[in-house]
Amino acid sequence: MSKIKVLIVDDSAFMRKAIESMLNGEPDIEIVGFGANGEDAVKMTAKLRPDVITLDVEMPKMNGLQALEIIMKDTPTPVIMVSSLTQEGADTTLKALDMGAVDFIPKEKSYGSVGILKISNELKSKVRKFAGDKSILRRISSHRTPIRPSTTASTPVASTATKTSTRAGFKKIVALGTSTGGPQSLQRVIPLLPADLGVPVLIVQHMPPSFTASLAARLNSLSKVTVVEAQGGEVVQPNWVYIAKGGKQMVIKRGGVIELKPEDNALLHNPCVDVMVASVAEVYGKDALGVIMTGMGNDGTKGLTELKKKGGLIVSQDEASCIVYGMPRAVVEAGIADDIVPLDEIAKRIEYHCKG
Repeated sequence: MSKIKVLIVDDSAFMRKAIESMLNGEPDIEIVGFGANGEDAVKMTAKLRPDVITLDVEMPKMNGLQALEIIMKDTPTPVIMVSSLTQEGADTTLKALDMGAVDFIPKEKSYGSVGILKISNELKSKVRKFAGDKSILRRISSHRTPIRPSTTASTPVASTATKTSTRAGFKKIVALGTSTGGPQSLQRVIPLLPADLGVPVLIVQHMPPSFTASLAARLNSLSKVTVVEAQGGEVVQPNWVYIAKGGKQMVIKRGGVIELKPEDNALLHNPCVDVMVASVAEVYGKDALGVIMTGMGNDGTKGLTELKKKGGLIVSQDEASCIVYGMPRAVVEAGIADDIVPLDEIAKRIEYHCKG
């Protein structure tokens, strides 16, 4: 069985070594080359034909975004961006995802043993997933253009998916979870929500600190509803979307008050979909709508199971429209999904279940 070929591109020798150390020793992964700038990335991709590329952004001669544009045009390859944990890094990463990058890993200030252990398993999992998924670039491409809100009122319609709930109407809150592929996919859902949706929406997107603020600002610029990064202490309002702050756990308390809790090292994700949805289930029960979208792993299944037990409804993104069918798959296989719908129908289903 052939090994997964990985190309590492970063102008920092230290970072190249750090990423190499994360992947070394894996019997199914082979590092086929190292580049120091965007020009190297373009030339080496054409020559070596790697299965996956890790690509820095700020590099001499040609930066990562310029290289990404050429690679996606000439030799389309799954690219994982290596992103600095700054506001500028977050903005650039979101732009890279729009341009066709499949995902990103954070560039820690110091890659000591703890830093490497923190993300090495995630990186290896992503490398394997993206190398083995031949349709990933096609699905990424289909998510690249954000949907801007229509100037005409939309009419909620019933789903044409294989599994459809007939129980509609008057939910009081929406709890949505997503991960890998989420930033691109949310741009095809949140801008389609009507200005008079009538309920608040809570979102957990797996992202580090500073990235969630950029995501909220980007979605807000595209949407009729108001999108913000949750700060904690606010009372949720209808027609507002609250994105959990990276590095925190977001829960909702009685009275609709958002609380942000410190990072929980016992959990794989901070923020965590399960934590947020479980709190929604406790406070709102049958009056809540749960939505699960593209992402690796199974975060969300436990929380949505609790919501289902309380009488809430569950909408799951279908396999064909997911960039990564992990989190929705876990929910569907658990038998708790009421609706299974394509990405571009999710906003309609939310409206249908909340407005009746």
